[in-house]
Amino acid sequence: MKFAGIDVGSRTIALAVLDENDDMEYVIVDTGHQPLKICKELLREREFSGLIATGYGRHMVHAEFADDVITEIKAFALGAKALHPSCRTILDIGGQDTKAISIDADGGVKDFEMNDRCAAGTGKFLEVMAKALSYEIEDIGGAALSAPKPVKINSMCTVFAESEVTSLIARGEARENIALGLHQAICERTGSMLKRVGIVEGLVFAGGVAKNVCMQKLLKRKLGVNLLIPKEPQIVGALGAALYAKKS
Repeated sequence: MKFAGIDVGSRTIALAVLDENDDMEYVIVDTGHQPLKICKELLREREFSGLIATGYGRHMVHAEFADDVITEIKAFALGAKALHPSCRTILDIGGQDTKAISIDADGGVKDFEMNDRCAAGTGKFLEVMAKALSYEIEDIGGAALSAPKPVKINSMCTVFAESEVTSLIARGEARENIALGLHQAICERTGSMLKRVGIVEGLVFAGGVAKNVCMQKLLKRKLGVNLLIPKEPQIVGALGAALYAKKS
């Protein structure tokens, strides 16, 4: 028997399939402009005994073919705890939202905060800033680490920050210094969210932005805890949904 979880996010769709021994196969694709069609293509040739959906598009998938839905908060708690049993705090920076979650020793959710009404500090924010600085998104973190000094960024609104970056470039500021300033601003914002839910050693860093080497280094330094980064940080929610499917 196999059990599946699908995490339909704003930028990517992740599918995780577990067998009875908890061996996992997974796939991650871009959400695109027809997410339901993409979900159908992912599921068409796969067989499983149960399917649970999570993410912003979970209800759309549930209406078509999922057995049930769970919230992203619960999915990430289950997935992070399974990947890293010592996990007590979770930071997920995805395409268009940021989640800070505190869990107990058994994996139950104690508290959480979610920034889902503004793209500030998310993957989308970094994509826009990378483009403004003429970097590829996968290169901006490394470029920021090479900067001798950061340039302070005053606005975290994506539109205003892009304008601010353009002005800084026009003033002759080095783009790597601007990149470091942007990463520090994101770090300050996410650090504040984490402190409000409580930071406990065993912090799992998930989501696409967890692959950013500069964010890894800055967060570790600011928070004073070791970061537990999954081998594939974008699969945590889908894994949690698959585990829920198996439990159900």
